[in-house]
Amino acid sequence: MKAIEWRISDTPVGYEEAVAAMEARVADIREHRAAELVWLLEHPALYTAGTGARPEDLLDGSLLPVHATGRGGKYTYHGPGQRVAYVMLDLRKRGRDARGYVRRLEDWLIRTLAQFNVKGERREGRIGVWIDRGGGREAKIAAAGVRVRHWITFHGVSLNMEPDLDHYRGIVPCGIGEHGVTSFADLGIPVTTAEVDAALMGTFDEVFGTPTADAGA
Repeated sequence: MKAIEWRISDTPVGYEEAVAAMEARVADIREHRAAELVWLLEHPALYTAGTGARPEDLLDGSLLPVHATGRGGKYTYHGPGQRVAYVMLDLRKRGRDARGYVRRLEDWLIRTLAQFNVKGERREGRIGVWIDRGGGREAKIAAAGVRVRHWITFHGVSLNMEPDLDHYRGIVPCGIGEHGVTSFADLGIPVTTAEVDAALMGTFDEVFGTPTADAGA
């Protein structure tokens, strides 16, 4: 069985459909019936409410469909022009460190942004990747929200290429209201989905490397 599989969906995938597919794959990875998987896709416009979502952070629930989900984090937006990467890895082979795994996801996004000469940065106490807009202004360009079950990861990250940023007005993104949201297009950088996919695939091994032998369940 190959170490990791890459799947690319060229048409939008419904959120519940994606979650069901992830749930099935996580079970198969746990039982060694399938390889690890990174799934690159796009969703129709929607909001998701993570396990830490607060009711007051949903500012306009009538704007877009809202899906409760089992990933960590608060409210976030998905939609056309945003690349989502769902990452199903076996941490039994990659170090049983969930927090370290989230940091590696952020590293992956930062390295991907660097392929387009965009400087992505972490912020203490905030998950995701941020852009310094100057003058004390900053904005989030990529989000991360994960779940780990029996040391198998799922859900993952989203990177804003050219989404409708006005859709973020229905929520407080990730519970952080004092900072903005940005995208490649907002920064004046044209990118294609194929280019972003190639950058994500090209930088993945730099961060996640090669899995070791299975350390058991």
